[in-house]
Amino acid sequence: MSQQAPGKKRGLSRPVEVVRAELLKDPETKRIADAVGMKLEDYVELVLEYAQDKDKEPMLNVVSDEELKANGFPVHTVEEVGEFLVAGAKGELPGQGNPFAKSEFEAGKSAGAGKPSLNPAAETPKAPQDEAKRQELMDQLKKGGGGTRG
Repeated sequence: MSQQAPGKKRGLSRPVEVVRAELLKDPETKRIADAVGMKLEDYVELVLEYAQDKDKEPMLNVVSDEELKANGFPVHTVEEVGEFLVAGAKGELPGQGNPFAKSEFEAGKSAGAGKPSLNPAAETPKAPQDEAKRQELMDQLKKGGGGTRG
């Protein structure tokens, strides 16, 4: 049995200095720190704190709206929070970008508009119009054959 000794921390398998340097260089870490309104160094230290002790529970502070306002924090309505969560689920939060935009896919674009194609005339390949030939091909498919071999 691989139970940890009481009080022993479960955490990083690599030196903390190496992980810290990687996090400080990582552009995604910087983006997250900006998104949560923290300095990069402070955010990295917070991440390392939890990474070094996997059993550590995050601290959660519940404060009243009045206390938030008094300390200069914006107070959001239930509807605004709901819209934020839905936007996050859809990938529409600032900084997330649209993952489909990178693909440049648009349903309305005509096929091959300015793009190389194996079908330069942009014609849709059609099945043989000869019913006998069509039936022969269907029979080959049913048998799992690939036609005549020679």
